[in-house]
Amino acid sequence: MNYNLLMEQEIEQIQKEEPTLLLHACCAPCSSAVLERLGNIFKITILYYNPNITDQAEYQKRLTEIHKFVEKFKVKYPIKIIDGRYNPNDFWKISKGLEKEPERGKRCYQCYKLRLEETAKVAEQYKFDYFTTTLSLSPYKNSNWINEIGEELDKKYLVKYLYSDFKKKNGYKRSIELSKTYQLYRQDYCGCIYSRGGQK
Repeated sequence: MNYNLLMEQEIEQIQKEEPTLLLHACCAPCSSAVLERLGNIFKITILYYNPNITDQAEYQKRLTEIHKFVEKFKVKYPIKIIDGRYNPNDFWKISKGLEKEPERGKRCYQCYKLRLEETAKVAEQYKFDYFTTTLSLSPYKNSNWINEIGEELDKKYLVKYLYSDFKKKNGYKRSIELSKTYQLYRQDYCGCIYSRGGQK
């Protein structure tokens, strides 16, 4: 499934002026290329909800970087940020029994679902037109899983999921370029203790 094409087709069909998008963000580097691509189409609010980042100092560092980037980066519509609640117990609950799963396995699927469902709930609560996540920008993340989860949540909550595969059209490469330009901190692991020393 070409999720990037589905996103482009959806954007072409938007009739509403200034459509709103709640964007789950994992970090500033991944956010950068996504905001560049969508910030002139949607009024974007970032939701930073990442209980998988089990080190609180690391969690705060990534959140600070997002704020720093958004203050400097200008697009058509001002970007807002919701600092999501920090509760690593949310992650420990969904990863129980999956501790020995390899990276990109069942534990990661549950982690995607945890963060996307929180995004869908907040998007419904505040009546956003769409919700999506920056997670598909990483070449280490399973875009099929991410979009399948988003599609399920679209049916469960009263808000539309925006399909995406932000790594397409050199999205990941662009995030590296923007990170250098804005001197953003680029972590070398996803966030949980299982991914430390592994992929982003």
